[in-house]
Amino acid sequence: MIKAGIVGGTGYTGVELLRILALHPETHIAVVTSRTDSGKRVDAVYPSLRGYCETEFTAPDLTALAACDVVFFATPHGTAMLSVGKLLACGVKVLDLSADFRLEDAAQWQRWYGLEHACPELLKEAVYGLPEINREAIRQARLVACPGCYPTAVQLGLLPLLEQGWVDNQNLIADVKSGVSGAGRKAELATLMSETGESFKAYAVAGHRHLPEIRQGLAKAAGMPVGLTFVPHLTPMIRGIHATLYAQLSAHAGNLQALYEDRYANEVFVDVLPEGDHADTRHVRGSNRCQIAVHRPQHGNTVVVLSVIDNLVKGASGQAVQAMNLMFGLAEDCGLKTVALYP
Repeated sequence: MIKAGIVGGTGYTGVELLRILALHPETHIAVVTSRTDSGKRVDAVYPSLRGYCETEFTAPDLTALAACDVVFFATPHGTAMLSVGKLLACGVKVLDLSADFRLEDAAQWQRWYGLEHACPELLKEAVYGLPEINREAIRQARLVACPGCYPTAVQLGLLPLLEQGWVDNQNLIADVKSGVSGAGRKAELATLMSETGESFKAYAVAGHRHLPEIRQGLAKAAGMPVGLTFVPHLTPMIRGIHATLYAQLSAHAGNLQALYEDRYANEVFVDVLPEGDHADTRHVRGSNRCQIAVHRPQHGNTVVVLSVIDNLVKGASGQAVQAMNLMFGLAEDCGLKTVALYP
């Protein structure tokens, strides 16, 4: 059995990791850290896990974590980078769900996150954990930087077009909506029910922290820097990301539906919907699936791609477990064979 540790077990992504790993046939949850709930049983704090997880929350302790085979960091940015080097030196594999290792350029990271990076030498080693593009590298990795939720939906939606050079890659538009859980498990005025219910708004239009991550991934797919306008929105729902993506087709663009079906034919967690269908967040809720629909309105030069995921699963914890499976030579869908919740 794989001995797993979770640092930050009381946030939404941490609890989602607990939910998934509790039923994972090859994993034992050995350590779950929480300063606030240290000494309490996990299933006492989260009764949904009664009968599935008997582990107690403990204060963060590197010695205990070093005895694990793999450690997940479900922490705010700036936390994982303080401990990852020590864990790697002990032979522990690490999956970081925060942004600490997603950007390859330390100066870019400092610009967007406002901190000096504690271990910039590890940025080159960290493997970006999007299996649909980095599967083989993830298999060999010691350190995986799990993608953000917005970047996952946007990159999966645009990859086929950019890889084939079928669109103008200098004028991409990503209009993306997120459920409130994407803001994390904290008390903030902007995410109170009375503030988000019966409302819909854009935010961070001048620049969201996920923007450089998305650009970095799309530039690799295109083989050159891309121009991207990314506007995130907050919607009055708990889970879900809906990305509506726009691009201008090049003269040599071919059959869009066939392009997407061929690109993702062997991807267990990417589902290309039939031509004419519309992607809907409720059809992926609770699952590790990304559903994609591609449209060419009025047969014009604009392609519209709809990409939906559950931000806590394929956008975070599920994708991290998918990467862990690859790192340990397991079937990629091990512990992740879950049908979406409906309604």
